[in-house]
Order: sequence, then structure tokens, then C-alpha cells
Amino acid sequence: MTLEVLPLLGIGAVRPGDEVVDVLAGALEPLTPQDGDVLVVTHKIVSKAEGRVVEVTGDEDSFKRALVESEAVSIVRRRGGLLIAETKHGFICANAGVDRSNAEPGTMILLPEDPDRSAHRIRTKLQRRIGIDLPVIISDTFGRPWRRGLTDIAIGVSGLEAVVDLKGTTDWTGQELHVTEVAVADEIASAADLVMGKAAGIPAALVRGYEGPRGEGRGRDLVRSPEEDLFR
Repeated sequence: MTLEVLPLLGIGAVRPGDEVVDVLAGALEPLTPQDGDVLVVTHKIVSKAEGRVVEVTGDEDSFKRALVESEAVSIVRRRGGLLIAETKHGFICANAGVDRSNAEPGTMILLPEDPDRSAHRIRTKLQRRIGIDLPVIISDTFGRPWRRGLTDIAIGVSGLEAVVDLKGTTDWTGQELHVTEVAVADEIASAADLVMGKAAGIPAALVRGYEGPRGEGRGRDLVRSPEEDLFR
């Protein structure tokens, strides 16, 4: 399997009330979408279009702390001004996903209310527009508890299996796999981020050539349940 990752160029500023499908459809046209493509969209433009933008009032740092606590269902850790929080989606992330990067001055951006629903809406509306059923991943940048650095992961998924379960299959030596689950939606999101970057103003990419299973997986499939979590 050979993958090609293509940035969607020419997407300008997205504001509350915009139809994100309109800007995506226009940017997709030069790439001639085809069966087997997967569309990855950063959550920032989805959140902006859905009105998940908050204007800062008063002291910015104090405002952000209060906003983070309002977006969190629990605070997992505190260190200085950094909060590691659990969101209502089940994500464990810095500051409950509240972010100032790529936001208009004086505003902060929240996570979508339901990233899986947003991904499904984009997928179905795009299918009506372009005639091709493109799986859609909504991505965000997360840290990882065991490793340094950031990477993009899938927070919303529609149209493909988010996790591919290999238990019961065999490796190349013939040994049976007992615990292997592959977070393919996260891997695709990370691949897309390589062409989008963190400061390039490219909020979407097309991943071409993925041959894994389609289906009706969801971003929530990637969230480890509290019963399986050995670190809380």
C-alpha cells in the first residue's frame, strides 16, 4: 500500500456561521477526489463554523482557567497554569481542548460539541456535493503521556473503522496476535498533519491510497474506558 498526502490549499479564514462544506468542496476540486481517499480536517475550522468561539473578557489567563474548568468534567492534573482535564467527550488533554492558537485576537476556540456528528455531517453533505463518499476525520493536536512532543489524533470519525482489531490474526511468523489493535484513524490524522503543519494555514488534507476497512467507526472508539485506564 502506498499513501499520498495532499494538502487542501486556498482555504481562507472560517468564521462562525460559515458552511465548512462549501470551503472544503472548493479546495477539493483541484485534487479530483476518488474512491479510497480519506479527508482529514482540523477541528479549528469546524469549531469556528459551528460557533465554538468565545470572546475573552477581563484578564486573559484567569478567563482561560475558568473556561477550561467549565469545559471539563474532571481535572486530572494541575501544574502551574497547565490543566490536564477530561472533557465530556472522554478525551484526556491539556486545558480541556481550549486553545488560543489559530484564533482571532481576543478569542479562544473550543472543541466541537460532538466531533463524530460533525464528521458525519461533513461526509454526507460532501457526498451530495461531489458524488463521492469520502470518509472524514476531524483531528486535533494532543500530547502523549509516555512521549515528548505533540501529534495529531482523530477526535471525530465518519466512514471508516477508527480502530482495526487484529486479535486472532497471525504475524508474518505465524504467531497469533492476542492484543493488537491499530488506531488507524490516529495514524491517518498524523500523516495528514505532516502537510498541514502547525502554522502554515492549511486546515485540511486528503490522504490517498488507504486500503483499510471502511465502516461506521467513531472517534469515541479510540477513547479508553476508565476500567481499562491504568494511569488514573
